[in-house]
Amino acid sequence: MITMRAMHARVLRYLDEVVRRGSIRQAAVHLHVAPTAINRQILDLEAELGAPLFERIQRRLVLTPLGEMVVAHARQTLREHEALRARIADFRHARRGVVTVAVTAGLAGAWMPSLVHAFRQRHPGIAVRVADLPVEGIVRAVEQGDADLGLGYDLPDLSSLRIVAGSAWGIGAVTAPGHPLAGQSSVRLAECAGYPLLLPAPSLSIRALIDGAFAAAALEVSPVVESTSIELLQRLAAAGGGVALLNPLDVRESRARGGVVYVPLGDAELPRQTLRLVTRARGAAGPAATLMADAMVVAMEAMDAR
Repeated sequence: MITMRAMHARVLRYLDEVVRRGSIRQAAVHLHVAPTAINRQILDLEAELGAPLFERIQRRLVLTPLGEMVVAHARQTLREHEALRARIADFRHARRGVVTVAVTAGLAGAWMPSLVHAFRQRHPGIAVRVADLPVEGIVRAVEQGDADLGLGYDLPDLSSLRIVAGSAWGIGAVTAPGHPLAGQSSVRLAECAGYPLLLPAPSLSIRALIDGAFAAAALEVSPVVESTSIELLQRLAAAGGGVALLNPLDVRESRARGGVVYVPLGDAELPRQTLRLVTRARGAAGPAATLMADAMVVAMEAMDAR
């Protein structure tokens, strides 16, 4: 039986080169080692196998049937070894890999497309998986290792999570370009209440902030549409169906296309949403995840500067 001790990488290379060159001396010249070193390795292997690997015919080494079997095994092992080394090098330098990011549905549709596209342009060998989940789902996915990174609003402070970056975002009125509020530099909740309101569903964290602000302003409102889909709300606003209350990241892509207008709310009592990028507290992130985290931090900082 060929043991792992005998069939280590050096023996395999020596054996393969002797077959290619036809002699131990020529193999030694090519490998820059002493002929005696190669001869000793081959003799040790033959002793372990209990049979010769070569026959000497007219000063050339010719493989025995056993030798042919061993050399075939050696070459296959060397090929697999080189392929493994290449994969390891790709992984270490993040030329290949997969990164999974768990985000809220609004961010998945409004912010991630341009970020993922730019990331893939720089790192074409890295596959990106984006899962849109509620806040609880993001936390669970990161904690359990199903996602490398989590991005969401008002993610909880937990010992199981490490905060990589964070930023605070205000809430504003989102309207069609021709809406009466669209030309203002800021708007108050009382003004928004005079129009049909398109609000995030109560299950979303932003809704609690909006409801609290309306209560603080002693305003009773009845939204005409409620939805967990930020995309739906901004499309309705763009069509003139009312005023949506969202944050600027939610409508980033639509604003860039000129589909909607974002007007910040000027009410002093209105709190801001906290956007956080998190990863697992324990264990080091892989190269692909580290590169994605870096890209997301840079993008968040660029948006903060605007």
